[in-house]
Amino acid sequence: MASHRRPKQPSRARVTLFGAAATAAATVGITAASASTASADPTPTKDEVQERVDELYEEAEEVTEQYNGTREQEEQLQEQVDEIQDSTARAQEELNELRATLGSFASAQYRNGGLDPSVQLFLASDPDAYLDQASTLDQVSGRQAETLRLIEDRQRTLDQQREEATEMLAELEDLRADLSEQKDTVQGKLAEAQALLNQLTEEEQAALAAEQAQQASESARASRGSGHDATGSSRGIDALNYAIGKLGSPYVWGATGPSSFDCSGLTSWAYAQAGVSLPRTSQAQASAGTQVGRDQLAPGDLVFYYSGLTHVGIYAGNGQIIHAPRTGSVVSYAPLDEMPFQFGVHIG
Repeated sequence: MASHRRPKQPSRARVTLFGAAATAAATVGITAASASTASADPTPTKDEVQERVDELYEEAEEVTEQYNGTREQEEQLQEQVDEIQDSTARAQEELNELRATLGSFASAQYRNGGLDPSVQLFLASDPDAYLDQASTLDQVSGRQAETLRLIEDRQRTLDQQREEATEMLAELEDLRADLSEQKDTVQGKLAEAQALLNQLTEEEQAALAAEQAQQASESARASRGSGHDATGSSRGIDALNYAIGKLGSPYVWGATGPSSFDCSGLTSWAYAQAGVSLPRTSQAQASAGTQVGRDQLAPGDLVFYYSGLTHVGIYAGNGQIIHAPRTGSVVSYAPLDEMPFQFGVHIG
């Protein structure tokens, strides 16, 4: 799951605005630091803002995959809790029925056990009928003993189930606390990224949007030129076509379709439409098929990015992928090497 992924390494060589400031402060010492307080920090350039925003989005996506894995655990555990609670309720009903049966046996014994058996036989108007009744009472006594044993077994099972349910509910509460923390972390990084973008002028923001739109348009044209060659698996091609059908759908972190997606949400949804069940997170999807290198990629293969495998898309052919990039974007095409490529996975 996402909580066990490898430590994340820097994905690309870049000097960020904040990293440069920290290095400068460490180098020049107290005198320079004091002098720097006399003037405000320089306004970051459009490129510097974009670099830092890219980093924040990458960090947010890593936590998003952790969130996806935790939410999957929570859903599975909730199903187990529901099952054991249903089983506990049924066991309680059975126990109540057994106790009622035992009560009937006890009442029968009380009604027929007021006199010594020899006296009852002496006074009986029909000794043969009495002997038959006595035999029946012996049978009732044996059934009562068996019922007592069943009650003891059912009570022990019921206690174990209740203890197990209590432990599961405590674990479920911990998972939900983790989800809340991960959600806050993602939202914090996204808010920081938006605050940086808000520092740009309207002209700079428009320029960034135009650059991104142009890149998406060029990737789309390049992908159409690939012809979706037949080297990919039939299910991979089907999944790719389903993903293509979602071009323009918004990125929403934690979403799995059909109208919005995050990165692994798009790939799992597209393959599900093609009849293949994939795990929820990008890290788990990396083990869902046969790993292939760049030169072996075929349309429909999954493609993974960053050392922590925190982003996944679908190879579209001709050096292009289709993916759900990040908050504020939509499902779109992109160059294969737009991010640090790790490997592909062929789903047969």
